[in-house]
Amino acid sequence: MTAIQQIFQRTGEQLQRFRGVAAGVAVSVALSGCGVVNHMVYKTTGDVMQGFAKSHTMPYLLESGDLAMGCAMSEATSPLLLSFGRVTADPDQLAVMLYLTAGGCAEEEAREHELQGLMALRSLESEMAQDAMIRQKRAHALAAQRYFQAWQHHNAFYGHPDESECPDFDADMDEFVYMAGLLTGLQALAAEIQSTSSIGVPKNIGSVVARATSCLNNEKWWGAPMALRATVWAMIPGALPEGEDAFQRLEMADRQGEEAGVRLSHVFHAMAAMNKGDSERLRGVIRNHADSLDATPSNQEWTMVDKIATQMIVSISDRMWMENTGHRTPFGRLGTFWDDQSDAEVMDLEGLL
Repeated sequence: MTAIQQIFQRTGEQLQRFRGVAAGVAVSVALSGCGVVNHMVYKTTGDVMQGFAKSHTMPYLLESGDLAMGCAMSEATSPLLLSFGRVTADPDQLAVMLYLTAGGCAEEEAREHELQGLMALRSLESEMAQDAMIRQKRAHALAAQRYFQAWQHHNAFYGHPDESECPDFDADMDEFVYMAGLLTGLQALAAEIQSTSSIGVPKNIGSVVARATSCLNNEKWWGAPMALRATVWAMIPGALPEGEDAFQRLEMADRQGEEAGVRLSHVFHAMAAMNKGDSERLRGVIRNHADSLDATPSNQEWTMVDKIATQMIVSISDRMWMENTGHRTPFGRLGTFWDDQSDAEVMDLEGLL
């Protein structure tokens, strides 16, 4: 073999080795590139989904009056929407609303179990009543977990109310989500207590929430921040500031909510009345709510909030009716009670005989 042939042979061997290395590098780059591309696609999709949900899905649902559909949506889509936090920024604001709604689903289930238990007790079916109460506690435990998750997402986005100043709100929706997050804190504690379990909800959360409501515009939000604060004053011993009257504040908030068509304050007022054991005040709140529904339609922009308030007032009325009659509030008779005196004139039949 000549020297020139040997040179060509060595060159060919080197080219073959180079092609092998190049092919390996190309495959490696391609595979890693797939991961990078996928990550970029997922991140972009997550950002789009989060932005769309905040700008369109939430406002759309808040304008809807179909609570069952909103409940189903939050339970079904929460894992999908919140999982995008693995590839982009955590959707904390969205999580507040989703877990708030999903917690309400579990709480509504707990109320149904409670009514079944009360019915069974009236029928002297002790085993059925006990089973219903067990299911009620389980549902409350699930509600507490969901509400508490909403509270944690609230704090992750806005900062813990006890450790930060009032946030600067970029838009009305930001402020609304802040208020909704405060509400989840109270609901988490209440649901935990009713479940007779412990999931770690701070016991001072009521006073924390009460202070944080000062960050909200009371007039703008239908009197709800003041009602929330007054409810804490009425329910926690020693919380009432000197010179304040919690129930007077609640009555003022009620009027604001009635005029705005968002009657959330009625729920807080009813809770405070139940805590005090004031049945006459509680009946008055329910009557006022029913009368207000006839006088003022729901605020179109916040229809779902008003419908949720009505749902909770109906549930309180149902419990009262069930305890005293064995059935729920008769359809179309919210604001009336089983022992109301009839206003109809009684005809004297003796004079006709």
